[in-house]
Amino acid sequence: MSMKRTNVYADPEDLALIKDASRRRGIPEAEIIREGIHLAAMANRVWDEPLDWPTFDGTGEPVTKDEIHDVVARRTDR
Repeated sequence: MSMKRTNVYADPEDLALIKDASRRRGIPEAEIIREGIHLAAMANRVWDEPLDWPTFDGTGEPVTKDEIHDVVARRTDR
């Protein structure tokens, strides 16, 4: 993948955290910064089409751990 160089301003405290993480992980500081840029880009991405998420019938009320266990047990008994 080709890369493009850019300049950014960063807080000294953030840069110190990146430097520490770089030493701990044994990778260049630039790699951590690239990871951060990628995460920010993906978090702010606008998708062309809505995701096709499954929907579930229900009341909207939270379910208990026991209710989940009962449903899973019934499904696996088939």
